[in-house]
Amino acid sequence: MDKSPDAFRTISEVAEDLDLPQHVLRFWETRFTHIKPLKRGGGRRYYRPDDVDLLKGIRHLLYGEGYTIKGVQRILKEEGVRFVQAVGRGEESVAAPRPEPRETVAEEDEDFVASGNSDPVIVASESLLSDDALHKLRAALDELVECDRVLRSLKTPTETLASE
Repeated sequence: MDKSPDAFRTISEVAEDLDLPQHVLRFWETRFTHIKPLKRGGGRRYYRPDDVDLLKGIRHLLYGEGYTIKGVQRILKEEGVRFVQAVGRGEESVAAPRPEPRETVAEEDEDFVASGNSDPVIVASESLLSDDALHKLRAALDELVECDRVLRSLKTPTETLASE
């Protein structure tokens, strides 16, 4: 049974609709303060239609247009949430991202990696890979970033100091 277009969606429904892992949506919540799903008992997320449009816009800017997380944050600040939602609905388009200085990218490797755009092999290989292969490569990269985040959170303070 299909839901009404105005119905709230669960994280699994949104993840499937956007063809993204659920952890990427949870990660984006930490980077984009505008993503605010309704949370019910047990922390279960429910996304409004506007939330889904915003997520679609963010996904398009990151994966379709090649923006970094910082670049999408800048668009949200300068153009606003409604603009990014319109991008998600296909009603607006954006110019190609401005190249970022190399120092900025190096300082934000974790965010840049999480956007799926940092690895020069991925960027350079985009024209060499099929869309399906590129999607799988980006999904694998997202998984690795999430694993790294989990492993870092499990380190004790002594281990953290020893590894630095």
